Amino acid sequence: MIGFIVAGLIIGALARLFTPGKQRLGLLATLLLGLAGSVIGGTIANILGTGGIFELNVLGFITAVIASVLLVGTAERLSAKN
Repeated sequence: MIGFIVAGLIIGALARLFTPGKQRLGLLATLLLGLAGSVIGGTIANILGTGGIFELNVLGFITAVIASVLLVGTAERLSAKN
């Protein structure tokens, strides 16, 4: 469980690093978006047959970061409208 949280935080931080512009997301939002990206990346890797949803592998990590970048961008656009 702690490993999943740490991985989500790392993936969320990488997503914020790769997302252009300044994000106004806090640590909790970064963690939650990273965790969501981890689940999405793990699911895609599982569908492609490279491992389980919660198994650490390269394809799952890359897709998790990409999914988190999309989630961070979406969250920023939604928060900018409010």
